[in-house]
Amino acid sequence: MSQPSINLYFIPGMAAGPEIFERIHLPGDQFQTTILEWMIPDEEESLQQYAKRMAERVTTPKCYLVGVSFGGVVAQEMKAFLPESKVIIISSVKTKDEMPTRFLFAKKSRLYQVLPTGLVVNTKNLTRFAIGPRSKKRLQLYDIYLSVRNKKYLDWAIKMMICWPREEADPEVQHIHGDKDIVFPIKNINQAFVIKGGTHAMIIYKAKAVTVALLKLLKPL
Repeated sequence: MSQPSINLYFIPGMAAGPEIFERIHLPGDQFQTTILEWMIPDEEESLQQYAKRMAERVTTPKCYLVGVSFGGVVAQEMKAFLPESKVIIISSVKTKDEMPTRFLFAKKSRLYQVLPTGLVVNTKNLTRFAIGPRSKKRLQLYDIYLSVRNKKYLDWAIKMMICWPREEADPEVQHIHGDKDIVFPIKNINQAFVIKGGTHAMIIYKAKAVTVALLKLLKPL
């Protein structure tokens, strides 16, 4: 039996665990998938240093890095240490200019420094930043999917997301985005495979459409 020809490394969204990928089903005879779970950052660790540590966990350098939201940002930084890799981002951004104005305000005012991340056990508070407010039923589901509640990680991740300085998009990065994303509005996004009705949480709620998009973009390396 032949081995799968395409290696994928999935990187979850901010505070999310591997569960967010449970509805993404790719043919096992073509794809070998690995989920890179979040690590706790070291003291004063830069995003580039963290990305290097994440890249060291990739055992097949000729691969696809598929990152969701903040995971998409990390995937783009990891590419510097994995030159044979290709990147696909989902519900994410390619530069700081694709971020909403409230992120710019949070950066200039340093609001991220006073966010009460120690209270993140309250799922509703977390989803307002990471996903966006929704119904009680969805909040209960997010309580499962947003499982990384370490304050050190959250403080670091929020700062790295808001302060990401990238000005020029990597032309090789492929982008899947929903037209109903309220965290990263589609009006700010350039050159993406757009999923109609897709929200910031479409990796969960429109998993079939995301899977179809991935199958169109993934090619043997």
